[in-house]
Amino acid sequence: MRLSTAFLFLALTGAGAFHVPQPIAFSRGFSVSPSSLSASIAMGTDTLSEAPCFPFGAGEKGRSADDKWLLGGKGANLAEMSAIGLSVPPGFTLTTECCREYCSNWNGELPPSLWSEVTAQLKVVESKMDCDFGSDSNPLLLSVRSGAAISMPGMMDTVLNLGMNDVVVEALSAKTGNARFAWDSYRRFLEMFGNVVLEISRSEFEEELDNIKFEKGYFEDNELQVDDLKTVVSAFKEVYVKNKLSFPDDVYEQLRLAIGAVFGGWNGDRAIKYREVENIRNLLGTAVNVQSMVFGNMGQTSGTGVCFTRDPNNGKDELFGEFLIDAQGEDVVAGIRTPQPISELETAMPEVYAEFKMNTEILEKHYGDMQDIEFTIQEGKLFMLQTRNGKRGGEAAVKMAVDFVEEGLIDKKEAINKVLPEHLDQLLHPSFSDTESATYKNAVVASGLPASPGAAVGEICFTNEDVVTKSEKGIPCVLVRDETSPDDVAGMYASEGILTARGGMTSHAAVVARGWGRPCICGCSDIKIDEAAGTLTITKEDGSTVVMKAGDCISLNGNTGEIMAEKMGVSPPAMKGDLEQFMEWVDEIKEIDVLANADTPDDAAEARKNGAVGIGLVRTEHMFFEPERIGQVRQLILSKSEAQTKEALDNLLPYQRSDFEGIFKAMDGYPVTIRLLDPPLHEFLPGLEDEEVLQKLSSQMSMTVTELVEEIKSAAEVNPMLGLRGCRLGITRPEIIEMQVRGIIEAALNAIDNGVDAIPDIMIPLVGKVQEFRDQAKLVRATADKVFEETGKTCKYRVGTMIEIPRAALTAHEIAKEADFFSFGSNDLTQMTFGYSRDDVGTFIPEYKRKGILLDDPFVTVDVEGVGQLIKSTVKNGREVKPDLKIGVCGEHGGDPRSVEFFSNDAGLSYVSCSPFRVPIARLAAAHAATKKKG
Repeated sequence: MRLSTAFLFLALTGAGAFHVPQPIAFSRGFSVSPSSLSASIAMGTDTLSEAPCFPFGAGEKGRSADDKWLLGGKGANLAEMSAIGLSVPPGFTLTTECCREYCSNWNGELPPSLWSEVTAQLKVVESKMDCDFGSDSNPLLLSVRSGAAISMPGMMDTVLNLGMNDVVVEALSAKTGNARFAWDSYRRFLEMFGNVVLEISRSEFEEELDNIKFEKGYFEDNELQVDDLKTVVSAFKEVYVKNKLSFPDDVYEQLRLAIGAVFGGWNGDRAIKYREVENIRNLLGTAVNVQSMVFGNMGQTSGTGVCFTRDPNNGKDELFGEFLIDAQGEDVVAGIRTPQPISELETAMPEVYAEFKMNTEILEKHYGDMQDIEFTIQEGKLFMLQTRNGKRGGEAAVKMAVDFVEEGLIDKKEAINKVLPEHLDQLLHPSFSDTESATYKNAVVASGLPASPGAAVGEICFTNEDVVTKSEKGIPCVLVRDETSPDDVAGMYASEGILTARGGMTSHAAVVARGWGRPCICGCSDIKIDEAAGTLTITKEDGSTVVMKAGDCISLNGNTGEIMAEKMGVSPPAMKGDLEQFMEWVDEIKEIDVLANADTPDDAAEARKNGAVGIGLVRTEHMFFEPERIGQVRQLILSKSEAQTKEALDNLLPYQRSDFEGIFKAMDGYPVTIRLLDPPLHEFLPGLEDEEVLQKLSSQMSMTVTELVEEIKSAAEVNPMLGLRGCRLGITRPEIIEMQVRGIIEAALNAIDNGVDAIPDIMIPLVGKVQEFRDQAKLVRATADKVFEETGKTCKYRVGTMIEIPRAALTAHEIAKEADFFSFGSNDLTQMTFGYSRDDVGTFIPEYKRKGILLDDPFVTVDVEGVGQLIKSTVKNGREVKPDLKIGVCGEHGGDPRSVEFFSNDAGLSYVSCSPFRVPIARLAAAHAATKKKG
């Protein structure tokens, strides 16, 4: 139905309830089910499933924060704040469905039916404010702000002070008796409208403003007087003329164009990039909030600010924010001026501060989470402009989750979902070594505001483009700017850290960096950046200067705000305090075990420290790459005599046995899954150009270099990944498997003698037919029996297989009759199912993702529709034969949070196995999956 008739239908039927699709949230990723969307949206030109506009403010009730998929987070929370009695300037929200239709079916134009709804809602706002839009005596000004369902700070557009023209500015001046405020609002509007709606570069306006300030000797914008501001307005109008554009005096035309521009911003480059980085998918678009303006730039009794109800860096229960006197909100978040800490508001405006603090307590209790709040004070009266769940760093996320439970705000399951996998990732990153040492203190050259915690070390880059280019080459970089803008999103994400000369703790740079776990230092007035010259000049406390160039290494301590003009050492993290408590709750809730992939005793110890309950994959070939071992492996591969083969095996056996003993000791009481030799043999062979190695190996094997080269050439394979590897190697070279199994069993017996509970699981790789498994399992068991007979001792062990070939997945019911366990080698299973070489996908997957052929790299996140179906059928068929069959996954997907959810909730695996350093992340992902499964 059409917009107007849709609104009439809802009014006549009293249909207040509507279907809001619930999100599927993965890691740093949010998605709405396409099937849910199609059920809730009546597609077509100029058609919506709901009324297009919803009012809020002045006690307006009827909508709530649960409506954010339709109203956007900002619109839903404005309605919610209004409903609970907070002071919210009235306005209305154009739904996210309108954005979808604008971008898809309305060809960039607002249809008459929607415009009539906008003007009708505007009349309601005029009545509530007792002002008239465009009036020459009692004018109403508006803000037009974006607001998607998932917070995208700074990525989309806002237009403030809309409704200004030459007549309105005089009317506003007369009405308020404050000409400076009126002309300041006019110049702000001209710049914002020109930039957002007409796409004039902001720098063109800023250049004109800076010229006038320079001529007058002003440093801050609020030093401009009325006549100065009139000059600025004239200069800004000339910017329009220079760009061959016209400023629309008609305020309704301003509103129409601004709404369209904010809708259109949904498909802007920076918004798309942010959604890509955050893995935000399938949202309808952004809502648009049209709201009556309240003014923080009306003098010393007015101001604006941003505040978090708790410290988003460390989680402390204290207000963390900033404000500016005689300013508007963009001044704070854009980082143009360095604001005052929120604590100083108590001194400047004690009554306002008391009311604001009470509001923060109400909102935090109401939402059960730390809130990120924007507010404006107009001539001593407080207005709440926005609240949302605040972005936070890893340390803060964990502390808040624990504190909220202890304070009774939420339960443990809710606390688990307050912490994202990337929060843990941040906590598991290294930090600077002893910061109290003289070495560290002597390296500090300047300090700024510690806006986002962590340690960043990298080369200085002054442009967004340079950071992206270098990061693609694997070069760590620090983005250094006077101030960041939303256009820097790609460089900020690619950087190791961010340093700005201006801006505060709640500036755009700080908020985005904090959400992404990038260390950030803002407002460092001791630095001067000359982008053209490619230099950073740092003024030290003693007045001396340090000049650094692009490409020089710099270190940032986001915890303290300290800057070091050199590369500093870092130390590993530790799991303790709140994190330890939080992870205990995680383990109580998760329903799937988390094991680790580890190839050495040290790796196994690290995995155990991080909470792994076993080893899901020991890649025995990784034990052979050390210099003193690889020569023996090469002899084993190339030898033509039984004597040389036996010599190599005898030399390798002690290494294997020793390594396995160390791993069993580290995993005392937990299973250790050991994969027998798997990789293509060419990986062990030397290059034909490596003369020194060839000479040494030929001498070792008593042959000439020429003979050795011929042997190496004869061992080459056309497609080694599909060649002599895995069980094929074991079937053709059984002596290698015998040596490995002997090493495993002897190590287990020795460990048991030393009081260790060793639990070996021996895994046969690359099985495609049950006959392959049967051959190798027989060899494994015969070798174990031989060791038992020789030693007079026994131990329990299991023999299982990796499911990494589609044929094995399809015949799992046959293999399950023979195997004690399955483990999915998801890397190879993905490779063979897609027919993609995992070593070469970088040449085409980026383009596939850009064109929507693939939504994710299937080697990072499991392909649920294809590979996932093979996994599910394998589990089903295998457990029909053996109901208690242990089945896990040991590919890279075992550490990917979205994949973990599939393995836990849909596939029903027993465990996932991942890198030791990702074990805590996989544990948390498993707990998230369990809470989601239970609703």
